Amino acid sequence: MPQTTEPAPTSHQSLPRNVKLLGWASCLNDIASEMIFPLLPQFLITVLGGNRFYLGIIEGVAESASSLLKLGSGAWTDRAGKRRGFVIFGYALAAVSRPVIGTVTAPWQLFFARTADRVGKGIRTSPRDALIADSTTPDFRGRAFGFHRAMDNLGAAVGPLLATAFLWFWPGELRMLFLLTLLPGLIVVGMLVMGLQETVATEQTETRFQLSLKPFDRNFRLYLLTLLVFTLGNSSDAFLLIRAGELGVPTTFLPLLWFVFHIVKSGGNLLVGKFVDRIGPRKPMFIGWFIYAGVYIAFGLATAAWHAWALFLAYGVFYAFTEPAEKTFVANLVSPERKGLAFGWYNFSIGVAALPSSLIFGALYQEFGPLVAFGWGAGLALIAACLLTAVKPPTK
Repeated sequence: MPQTTEPAPTSHQSLPRNVKLLGWASCLNDIASEMIFPLLPQFLITVLGGNRFYLGIIEGVAESASSLLKLGSGAWTDRAGKRRGFVIFGYALAAVSRPVIGTVTAPWQLFFARTADRVGKGIRTSPRDALIADSTTPDFRGRAFGFHRAMDNLGAAVGPLLATAFLWFWPGELRMLFLLTLLPGLIVVGMLVMGLQETVATEQTETRFQLSLKPFDRNFRLYLLTLLVFTLGNSSDAFLLIRAGELGVPTTFLPLLWFVFHIVKSGGNLLVGKFVDRIGPRKPMFIGWFIYAGVYIAFGLATAAWHAWALFLAYGVFYAFTEPAEKTFVANLVSPERKGLAFGWYNFSIGVAALPSSLIFGALYQEFGPLVAFGWGAGLALIAACLLTAVKPPTK
């Protein structure tokens, strides 16, 4: 396919084709991914004969590899001056590796299949984010990233429901369910091959490949530090599901709770994306982080099942305010020829901080109870908000 440059829209135009395609690609990909992710622990332990320790190794290595590749792939697209191929290859690798899980017979085989899936995510994520930024003007990026995150969360909501419905009619057919994820994966790859355009903001032939922060100013580095501090207090959302169970939400209702949570995130992303374009990304991040701090404190103090439902809805609002704003801030803080590397560092920083975050939170939860653990997360969110005041908004 010839490489063409898609014109960036004004704030009064509709979303460009690249943004729409990447949004639908994320939706379908997340449907496939979330159909199987909640079932992998059970599959490993009951079918393959593995254990929880092996599950930790698989997920730890897979996510670590993904984080490193997000940094490398973003930097390499700046050097190559092309992003489309990285995005398509990343989705294609995931599309192939997921159904392979339905054929494995030993834990070590699952290790390689799951790692390949996360490698695909690592290769595509930063180039995809940079491509969305390249396809839009600064006053339109909040809406673009809001749409993309909305579609991603919609897929995350639909996937578990489809898996539940499948297993209701065909109980125990985990392998067949894994194999069926090939269909949405192939649709994603076909859509992108046929429709995704190469969009490069500037000539980048002289850009050297590097992974350092030297090309960026103090302002962007401070922004990364701010995100790192916040993420250290933002543990895995699995702890919220554990807390919901402790508060009395029945296990059979947890998928429904998860579905409602993602629907709130999806609708909120669409609404707040436009809000980000009007007032800039920093204020929505402040609002989101203060909501997060309040929700986390409330999770520590909650005493009833209905509290969990209300707090999950509020937690979805936090995501709605922060997801489109964070990525818009990244794109607006850096020069066009460094967007790939900038999104690489953004995704890498969050990925690296996620592991110690969950380890610290889990240890505090186990040793001191929910109030101390959730209070730790709320405290770091407020510290991050204070640091964010020192990050200068980009000038148009």
